[in-house]
Formats: sequence, C-alpha cells, structure tokens
Amino acid sequence: MARSLASLAALVLLAGPADAQDPGGPPPAAGARPAPGQRFSYANPSAVIAAELAFARDAQQRGQWTAFAAAAAPDAVMFVPRMVWAQQWLLGRTNPPQALRWQPQQVWSSCDGTLMVSRGTWQAPRSSGVGGEATGATPAPRQGWFTTLWQRQPDGAYRWVLDHGDEAASLPDAPEMISALVADCPPRARPPGMAEGGARPPAPPARPPKPPKPPKPPKPKDLPPLDPAGRSGAARDGSLRWDVAVTPEGARTLTVRWRRDGQDQVLLTDRVAAPDPRR
Repeated sequence: MARSLASLAALVLLAGPADAQDPGGPPPAAGARPAPGQRFSYANPSAVIAAELAFARDAQQRGQWTAFAAAAAPDAVMFVPRMVWAQQWLLGRTNPPQALRWQPQQVWSSCDGTLMVSRGTWQAPRSSGVGGEATGATPAPRQGWFTTLWQRQPDGAYRWVLDHGDEAASLPDAPEMISALVADCPPRARPPGMAEGGARPPAPPARPPKPPKPPKPPKPKDLPPLDPAGRSGAARDGSLRWDVAVTPEGARTLTVRWRRDGQDQVLLTDRVAAPDPRR
C-alpha cells in the first residue's frame, strides 16, 4: 500500500488536529506547550492515517506478523479465527512468504483523540493448490475488508487494540482521499466552585494531585485468560466506544458507537460468520 507524500500532506491538512476542549477553536500551534492536564487531548486523525501507512509499509519490508506485533498494544486482540491476545499469538510466529497488502479508506476519531477507528480493504495471494492452479491459470488473489481500533498510548503514539476483517467477493471503489471524521465533544463540566452564569469563587480551588503513573504494560505471558464471549473499550471522554460479541460457534459482531449530532449513534456494525469447522 503506497500513497504519495503529496497525498499524505493533503490528508494532514484535511484531517488535522482538532482541539478537544474547544471544538470550534484552532488546534494547538506547532511546538506550543499544551495546557496543564491537556497533553495529547485533541483529535488528530492524520496521526492514525500515518500509523496505518507505516504499518502497511512495515509489513512489506519486515514481514507481516513482525509488523503486526510491532504496531500492537500490549493488550491487543485479533481473530485467527478465534479471539486471541495478539502479542501471545504473534510471539515467534513465522512471517508468510508474501504479506497482506491493505489500504485504509476511512478514519473516525473520538473528540479527545484517545481512540480511533480505521477501515479499508486488503488483498492477499491465494495459497498454492487453490483457485486456478489446477488449470495452469494464475489463481485470483483473495480480497476483503478490515476494521482496526487504535488507542493512544501514554507516550502519545497510537497502537492497535483490535484488528479484524473478512473476505469479500466484491469491494467498493477506492476513494481518491482517505476520509476522516471526529465525534462530537461531550459538554464541558463546570469547574469546581463555579456558579451558574460563570461567576467564579473568591479563591481558586486547590490544585488537584497529579494522576498516578500508568502501570507498566503486561508481558504476553502475564496476560489473563480472555473472555471468549467478547470485549469492549471506549475513549477516555466517552465520545467513541466499541464492543465485540462472540458466539460459542465463533461468529462475531463488532459494534462501534459515537457521539454525533448531539446523540449517541451506531457508527458501524461488522458481522463475521462462524468459521467452517471442516477447515
């Protein structure tokens, strides 16, 4: 998956950062110091677009599973076809001779930028002995769609926390540009002690204590057993959230919801059939 630098530059302009505290205001200036407690607290869909492009490029250069492991969060999940801890399943796994190719087409972000969703298409060569090889013809490649959930880490980098997709006989035409949309921001909470109408108290409230440092990410061997029935997550501000439900047979439904036009709405629903037990 290759995109020109000019296209990526245009994407940054179209999908640049949006201030989560003041949706109508300008993003923080380049190099500007963020307000106290607001570090990384704005939507920046272009960051996940860049992460997707780098992820896909890494798969071609270093190998498919190597790239998946490098881009995954410590607690990421994937489906192979059952849900597994990605870092456990990927540990030491041999890369296939030819990696998947994929192209992100859409990105959606929470207001605060702590969670984003990317969606696009993928292509892969058919394994030998399948398709047209029996007749001497080149077998048609496999193709399908994917949805990936990206979570912002304490250092500001984005890593994927869920990746899934399915094969599809036909796919929509690729758009000229990757689209990017941001969820509505939740209403601002009134600062402690502020009266209605904006009157402030005589003395400022005490400075809140510093939040505790995030715990160190678990090692793959230390991850707890997965709940086979599903998993869920949300942006820190609640403006984007997801859940995946898995049946005992292995069919799954991923539902992503967001805050839009003043109400909670279903953004997308992915349904994948149970795997064929004969395979």
